Amino acid sequence: MGNSNDFLEILRDARTRFSQKQLADKLGLDPKTIGRWEREETHPSPLEIPAICDILMAEKIRAGRGGADFTFIDLFAGIGGNRLAFEKAGGQCVFTSEWNPFAVKTYKANFSHDHCFEGDITKVDEHGVPDHDVLLAGFPCQAFSIAGVSKKNSLGRDHGFKDKTQGTLFFDVARIIAAKRPRAFLLENVKNLVSHDKGNTFRIIRETLEQELGYHIEYRVVDGQCFVPQHRERILIAGFCKDAGFRWDDVQLPEHGPRLKSILHPQDGTEEAEEPYTSGVKGKVSPRYTLTNNLWTYLQAYAAKHKAAGNGFGFGLVDGRSVTRTLSARYHKDGSEILVSQGARKNPRRLTPRECARLMGFPANYIIPVSDTQAYRQFGNSVVVPVMAAAAAAMKPAILTLVEQARNDRQLTLV
Repeated sequence: MGNSNDFLEILRDARTRFSQKQLADKLGLDPKTIGRWEREETHPSPLEIPAICDILMAEKIRAGRGGADFTFIDLFAGIGGNRLAFEKAGGQCVFTSEWNPFAVKTYKANFSHDHCFEGDITKVDEHGVPDHDVLLAGFPCQAFSIAGVSKKNSLGRDHGFKDKTQGTLFFDVARIIAAKRPRAFLLENVKNLVSHDKGNTFRIIRETLEQELGYHIEYRVVDGQCFVPQHRERILIAGFCKDAGFRWDDVQLPEHGPRLKSILHPQDGTEEAEEPYTSGVKGKVSPRYTLTNNLWTYLQAYAAKHKAAGNGFGFGLVDGRSVTRTLSARYHKDGSEILVSQGARKNPRRLTPRECARLMGFPANYIIPVSDTQAYRQFGNSVVVPVMAAAAAAMKPAILTLVEQARNDRQLTLV
């Protein structure tokens, strides 16, 4: 928004929400100045217009979102685990990107999508992404292709990080951060990101975020079993445009999480049946989730073979007292990493998609509009929602500090 016509349009829209004095207070100006702008007797200078438009647009967003504390964008959004966490912390999503059509179907079934929703992030124009306070991205950990570092390329010219991570989706995150300069970001990935390619991948990521983009970085590996009955280690990389005092060491996590019984269908009538997962008065789990004799025989033989060879491969048999292995996107194939015991006389079963949703910390009313196969893939690729919610709550004070500092800085430039 860089010309007087754009400015006047935004100003008129703002005046439908705020009085002349309220608007003047938000801009740090005399109310008479607002009046002169409205009568087109005077105009802000070309240098002031973008800053004023930013403030007015932010107030419009805030007014329309019921007083949210900050804005965020949701990249590699999946089925919205990050969004749930940051909305709980008081944020408002203003942009979403997700390419998988089945994940998009689930996402849109559970969230309002009255903002820009893009598919392939590699085709997104970074300058067209709305301004935002926080960037969220659970970017995939591809086989990073790291080339030699070109010292002559730097941010603002040829974007040096582009040469070092070209062909990876991390580059798409980096170019949006470079263009939009959010106050903060939170990136989530597998624990092995730290050790990938003998540490070179993570070194390049840190150099990009810290040295070339100029952000203060804090990272930590968190195990989901602090909140859910699942061993799931993920690295969380929190970044801030300046050091705002956030430290992962200050974040206290529960010492002991729940056990599997807390997410299993009780099958005793205390839970209403949910077709096609459970049925009948007692809400019994559908027989479709019980392994066939052939598959159960195969998995036992496979496990015995690898045990004899000294390997640790095999199925993971669990009961209500257990903490499970990591739920993976391939769970739909045989369910071998998490098989629920049904006693000695009955083959074990897979978790139902609803139980998978609970295992990942999704709310009870979360809608699952896709097939079991797609649901297993989606939950296996998702974040543990309570982990991200704890991160969002811990980051919020620093985010709000930086948002307020930026607002004050803009106002000072107008005085």
